Amino acid sequence: MKNSLRLCIICKGHRLLCGLSKCPFLASYVKRVSIASKIIDRVIDGSTPPNVIVGENGYPYTSIYLGLPPGVYGDEAKLFDDPYSWHLKLGLEDIIEIRSSMAMLILPRIYVKDFEKLYECEVGLAAVSLKPVDAEGVVSKVLKTDIEFDYILPPTGPRLLARDVKVVGDLKIPRKLEEMVFEDVKALEAIEELYRHGVDFYTIVRALSIGFLGYRNRRRVVPTRWAITAVDNSIGKSLLDTIKLYPEASETLVFYSEYLYNKYLVVLSPGPYKAMWIEAWHPKAIYNPSKDIQWLEVRETKPNIFTSMDGGFIAARTSVLEYLYTVKRQAKVAILREILPQYIYPVGSWQIRQTVKHALTKGPILKNPTEEELRIFIEKSMDIPKEAIEKAIEFIYEKKQLKLDRFSIKFK
Repeated sequence: MKNSLRLCIICKGHRLLCGLSKCPFLASYVKRVSIASKIIDRVIDGSTPPNVIVGENGYPYTSIYLGLPPGVYGDEAKLFDDPYSWHLKLGLEDIIEIRSSMAMLILPRIYVKDFEKLYECEVGLAAVSLKPVDAEGVVSKVLKTDIEFDYILPPTGPRLLARDVKVVGDLKIPRKLEEMVFEDVKALEAIEELYRHGVDFYTIVRALSIGFLGYRNRRRVVPTRWAITAVDNSIGKSLLDTIKLYPEASETLVFYSEYLYNKYLVVLSPGPYKAMWIEAWHPKAIYNPSKDIQWLEVRETKPNIFTSMDGGFIAARTSVLEYLYTVKRQAKVAILREILPQYIYPVGSWQIRQTVKHALTKGPILKNPTEEELRIFIEKSMDIPKEAIEKAIEFIYEKKQLKLDRFSIKFK
């Protein structure tokens, strides 16, 4: 982050050298301090959107965070954790301000096998409610108002150590999820069942995270970051089991979309399913401390066999697999992501999943381009290293792959 921090030091939050309309760090800090100051007599109340996060530190003893925007109730609270309504409607600064305005009440640490405690105190039930749920807490200490980054999770507000938290509002649980809580089935099967019945992705994540899914004697509280990738993986595996039986795509299609200073290009081409992911970070963008564009490559050489595990790729892959399942085709999949310098504050993997889905929903912008046509289009649309572009071209058109008939013997 050296380049980003140097820019921020020069800017001091008012010259806007990053290109944003207002400083996200300053806006986030002001909101966090403002929310902490609203706590009167150490009592806080509002409606959880719902939002519950399970932390990783200290695992297998972990902290549970209940998101609660102070003084915000009912449907108004839903906006504080609703990627579907954020997407394409809110800018980076807006999302940061909203998320920074939601206090995170820290419950006492629990052992990962003690998931039933979350059920008994109804915090777990509030986490999987279909609508915001009223709650209140007694705060013993304001722990953090500073800024923290997370590649998978959206930003959060100030962290408050809670001595007591009560869920006081009405709960509304998806019927199928309520059934799965009492079922004794494998977690993967439970996730697939909920997905097939249209239960929201993030509700499934929270259900898995708080230990409501799986064989009853093997259930655990799962850190939210792990749960997100696990749900993406489970849905992907389920979809692939069917997709690999579909006929191969008959043409090459190119899709494109961008949001929050992230650009995404998806190419589907004829062939049995396999996938590649190229991610290029500009200097000054978060996580790139160098002066040059840095990029990484991940490949899925066979269904569910990865060269490395990357949460961004897994999120994008879910949207692509949903599309292939819908059109009843399998294909080679190349996904290119470019992260611009203005993306100095990550807001979570939801924007990857949703923007890739938007690109596919809009429909292809190119059909059956030649290698040169695709190369020119990528170079005009995205600023990523030529080496990365050539890797993608090679994968899509399999330039270096020798055809089997090159080795066949012809008999007269």
